[in-house]
Amino acid sequence: MSADIRKIAVWVEETHREMGKEISPPTRKAVAVAVIANPFAGRYEEDLSALIDIGAELGALLGEKCVAALGILPEDAQSYGKAAMVGENGELEHAAAILHPKMGAPLRKAVEKGAALVPSSKKRGGPGQVLDVPLGHKDAAYVRSHFDGVEVQINDAPRANEILVAVAVTDSGRPLPRVGGLTHENAEGKDGLR
Repeated sequence: MSADIRKIAVWVEETHREMGKEISPPTRKAVAVAVIANPFAGRYEEDLSALIDIGAELGALLGEKCVAALGILPEDAQSYGKAAMVGENGELEHAAAILHPKMGAPLRKAVEKGAALVPSSKKRGGPGQVLDVPLGHKDAAYVRSHFDGVEVQINDAPRANEILVAVAVTDSGRPLPRVGGLTHENAEGKDGLR
């Protein structure tokens, strides 16, 4: 792997009760985070291909870790998202290079299919700052029950010359969804929308 990884963290959030109602089975979100060295920290670089390649590696690694943490088959994943936070010596374009050109294809392979765009966010921040990872249905963007998000936070990352990269995968939508629209069960996943 070309990424200089300092730390990886993985966790699963389960919601068993919401507004006094039991959620059965519980809704579950897995998040995998890598804290990596930013090879371009502190300087302008025209060619960001090294970060683009790192994005592809992390899409596979973090996506597979999320699926494994949930204990599901890749095809049982329902939604996904990605996010990156650059430390103070980085620029937002460093996060964009990791997230956009090549991360999606290996992440889609990790969750099998993934016809819809992968929701993403990027920001600059420091150690302990919260990063929001947006979530959306992996095959049909119009499935409203899967519009969601999850927060990640690492107490010592990102340091000034680092990037915190996160991938989230779920095996369900929000607890108690009731705003209508296309359902997971009725999604076709042919065009990424429906």
